[in-house]
Amino acid sequence: MAMLPWLVFLAVTLPRSAHAAHWSLAWVGLDAAEALGLTATGSLLRRAHPTAALTGTATATLLLVDAWFDVTTAASSADRLLAVAMAAGAEIPLAVLCAVLAVGATGTGGVAGFERGRDDAAGAVRPDRHRPAQRNGCPASADSATTASHTRSSKERAGDNA
Repeated sequence: MAMLPWLVFLAVTLPRSAHAAHWSLAWVGLDAAEALGLTATGSLLRRAHPTAALTGTATATLLLVDAWFDVTTAASSADRLLAVAMAAGAEIPLAVLCAVLAVGATGTGGVAGFERGRDDAAGAVRPDRHRPAQRNGCPASADSATTASHTRSSKERAGDNA
């Protein structure tokens, strides 16, 4: 609701058209960022890395912004038709795919190697919730003393300080 006055102000005061000095640089930069985001997301997903959720979300956002500005800045009806075709055929479907993969990478949607849930606030991993290459919240190569300290509850650890 706080944005509503600002939106009205912009709608009333912005000029109907404007000249951008670096128009091609802006569009090439946006498309380069999308390509980088798609590459990074794919790479992180192949490694089942949880930060794929971040790159997937950012890339989906960039693709939707690209579609919006392509359509709304098209100068002619032919340009607008091409922009709508690109949005419907490539940018929006890729954005949806990135968003779905991002949700899966967070552990709420089932990307391979991830399960629902998170660690508790104290950092102990609940036994039914684990990450790839970990067992009971510790790297698979951790020794038993380290594993035991990570699997103790926060109350048990608090008792160590008493």
